Amino acid sequence: MITGLPVDAAARGPASWVAAAIAVIALGGCASFSADGGFDAVEQVAAAHLGKQVRWPKSDAERGAIDRRVAQLLEEPLTMDDAVQLALLNNRGLQAAYAELGIAEADFVQAGRLPNPGFSFGRLRRGDETELERGLHLNLARLLAMPMVREMESRRFERAKREAALATLALAADTRKAWVAAVAAEESVRYMRQVREAADASAELARRMARAGNWNKLQQAREQGFYADAALGVARAERLRAATRERLTRLMGLWGEQAQFRLPERLPELPAEPVAMPDVERRAIAQRLDVQAARLGVEQTAKNLGLTRATRFVDVLELGAVRNSSNEAPTQRGWEVAFELPLFDWSDARVARAETVYRQALDRAAAIAIDARSEVREAYGAYRSAFDVARHHRDEVVPIRNRIAEETLLRYNGMLVGVFELLADARAQVAAVNGYLDALRDFWIAQADLDVALIGKPGLAMPAIAGGAPPAAAGAAH
Repeated sequence: MITGLPVDAAARGPASWVAAAIAVIALGGCASFSADGGFDAVEQVAAAHLGKQVRWPKSDAERGAIDRRVAQLLEEPLTMDDAVQLALLNNRGLQAAYAELGIAEADFVQAGRLPNPGFSFGRLRRGDETELERGLHLNLARLLAMPMVREMESRRFERAKREAALATLALAADTRKAWVAAVAAEESVRYMRQVREAADASAELARRMARAGNWNKLQQAREQGFYADAALGVARAERLRAATRERLTRLMGLWGEQAQFRLPERLPELPAEPVAMPDVERRAIAQRLDVQAARLGVEQTAKNLGLTRATRFVDVLELGAVRNSSNEAPTQRGWEVAFELPLFDWSDARVARAETVYRQALDRAAAIAIDARSEVREAYGAYRSAFDVARHHRDEVVPIRNRIAEETLLRYNGMLVGVFELLADARAQVAAVNGYLDALRDFWIAQADLDVALIGKPGLAMPAIAGGAPPAAAGAAH
């Protein structure tokens, strides 16, 4: 296997040194950084799937522009789209993920550049004789492996783009769910407080009735129990509101006064009809980024396997030319070639390892595809179920409770039922509305989960080179 050992190329004179240096500079100049650093692919994915802008600030001026945009978004109550846009611009964890693009591109560019040449000088004495030895060193192993290593690093770079796009889409989905949970928690607190107020009024009336001797202790205890449960429900709702709001704050990268952002009073209404996806599995396999990354990983591992097989008998390769001069003898010129004899190590272990890594990559890619099909089926089933439940609450449960409350009020005005029945129906009506709110929240969360299932999840894509690069490539790339 080719290693990164130095190659001796002796100087045939100053002209030869200059020619070699020019060649190195010319070849090295072919590998350069792109204008966008690979971020254009992330911007395209964000625009296609989210309709949002993403930024990768690399200067204080760019960071300042983002801060101004964040301040502008915080001036009004945050809609779901605004919250997603704010998170995509301001989440520092996402910015750190984008930095992986720069690292991958640097490795890609490095793989396309020749190593710097080295010069050696030796001075030997034998009695009165002085011998001078000069040599120019160039990494020939790196030169031979450069096309294959550059292709591997190119695939690494493509994989980094997909991972950055996945991180962007996943953050958007998490922010949507966090926004839905936070708004629902705010609304739930308001409804639970209404339940508590009704229970408080009922408990107070029960106390007065008991003091007047019109109620027994059991009836009074029941009303006091309703109030105690309602007060506990308010406390739990307020705790949930604080937790969901803090999660949304973290995802949007806000702190200090920014954390005092405002949210709308209500969740978006339920759509008229759910989205029909008869080909949901095919769509997922075609567009999921983790499946694409797995395919890319298999192709790259196959390339690595071919490199391992091609170089199994070439472990050390040295080519050199020498020029020795002495003050008592003519100048000596010549060349030499050195290589390692495969007497003990035939590299069969390295080839076997590479073949096993390839089979592992195939199995992982197949597992990701199978999981993708299952995940998208599960997500779509949950989406349809959540829609049906929310619609049932909206069209059946809440209207029935409203009619019951109206009929109870009519009977109360006609002195056919008492005030306690009226208060109990009011509590039940609020509970029905709160149940619809929970179902609506679950629907929008299921919608976000379906969006994620259709595009893939970070961490599922296999490494670009499963099990690591072959030793030759690793040595030549750095």
